[in-house]
Amino acid sequence: MKSTSNSQKKHWKDYFRRGPWEAGVIALIVLGIVMLMQPFSIHLYSYSFITILVGTLSYVVVSHFPE
Repeated sequence: MKSTSNSQKKHWKDYFRRGPWEAGVIALIVLGIVMLMQPFSIHLYSYSFITILVGTLSYVVVSHFPE
């Protein structure tokens, strides 16, 4: 029974690894910056700040994930 719970814990730790999540969050922040600097769409510009903000807050959370 303990081996089953250990394998489940290992599964959760594998899923919440810092590396892939950090890469995704950094990509989100970069997307927000591109949205901010593009001259074509006012809608993209309008959502750029919230995209950068969500990316930054997500980075703070992801930085606490195990390596």
